[in-house]
Amino acid sequence: MKELVIISGKGGTGKTSLTAAFASLADKNVLCDADVDAADLHLLMNPDITSHSDFQGGGVAVINQDQCVECGLCRDLCRFDAIDESYEVNPIDCEGCGVCVDLCPEKAIDFPVKTCGEWFISDTRFGPMVHARLGIAEENSGKLVTLVRQEAKKLVEKQKLNLIITDGPPGTGCPVIASIGGAATLLIITEPTVSGLHDMERVVQLAAHFKIPGMVCVNKFDLNIEQTNAIEKIATENNLLVLSRIPFDPAFTKSMIEGKNIFEYQKSTELTITVEKIWNEIINSPPMRE
Repeated sequence: MKELVIISGKGGTGKTSLTAAFASLADKNVLCDADVDAADLHLLMNPDITSHSDFQGGGVAVINQDQCVECGLCRDLCRFDAIDESYEVNPIDCEGCGVCVDLCPEKAIDFPVKTCGEWFISDTRFGPMVHARLGIAEENSGKLVTLVRQEAKKLVEKQKLNLIITDGPPGTGCPVIASIGGAATLLIITEPTVSGLHDMERVVQLAAHFKIPGMVCVNKFDLNIEQTNAIEKIATENNLLVLSRIPFDPAFTKSMIEGKNIFEYQKSTELTITVEKIWNEIINSPPMRE
């Protein structure tokens, strides 16, 4: 079983569109949407949900007013100023660290686990899919990403499939770190802009730190050839495989509006030929062949 994780240093580079396109080219695969903070792969996959579970990701302190003697220790200890003068906890300010719970001399503070999201197993026209939705302003996105990836691996083993294609989150934070561990290879999608170059460098450093093989693909390369060349130069210097370039094409956006991937929207164009070529480059790369 192999896992291809598609990431980017910033949002809007075309990561999800390419994930959906690869899904129609892959054989015996499971789709995984690890971008739990802003999941959108389901918009293109139109999944039929077969299993739904709540995600419990931490606790929020609650003070029992009948037991509290208002000694003030919890207010002194709370670094987030989440406890007011009436000794009530503001659930928005509380970070769930549990310090007040552990050190309250009266044991007057409870720490109930809260439901902060949900995750799903679905059927799609391209195979099974595991995806999730984190609640608004909720924490523990990294924990939910790990859960989603674990469930995708269970599906692969259960259905005797070969590949997980994971649509990872953008950036370099905790959700990204949770999405790349144990992957066969990373596909870094970037665009030829100053921010695209800078953010790609950060992702490359992250991949190097975890010793995960990587590939780089420049989307909309023809918008700035100079930046495209700079990106590919940095990728080569960091021993990353540089894949074929993708030209700018409004068909990507038009296909998304219709809820289709690029191959369903149009056939035998420069764009679809290029994307299929990139897919072949990926599956024939050393990390995917081993």
